[in-house]
Amino acid sequence: MKNPVSFLRTVALLEAVSYMILLFIAMPLKYAMGMPMAVRIAGSVHGGLFVVFCFALYRVLMHTSWPFKRAVFVFIVSLLPFVPFFIDRRMREWSADSNQTEA
Repeated sequence: MKNPVSFLRTVALLEAVSYMILLFIAMPLKYAMGMPMAVRIAGSVHGGLFVVFCFALYRVLMHTSWPFKRAVFVFIVSLLPFVPFFIDRRMREWSADSNQTEA
């Protein structure tokens, strides 16, 4: 993906899905069924994706004209369950704006 915002968007959605899996599948498996390995696996995947998300966000800051406040907003939103799914449309618009700026 040439557009760093498109890559960020993809990683953000994957990270959000991994967070949902951790919260609503792995945690219940750990505490209701005594399967701590579920949290270990889902947590590792989620943690890795979060690190990739942070690097992708940094890349967007370095290679686009995003304001710092927008990056802080996207970072904070990434910490809240469900919210990344709701701002995906806005990120798609920002991605389109970045494409037009690069052209």
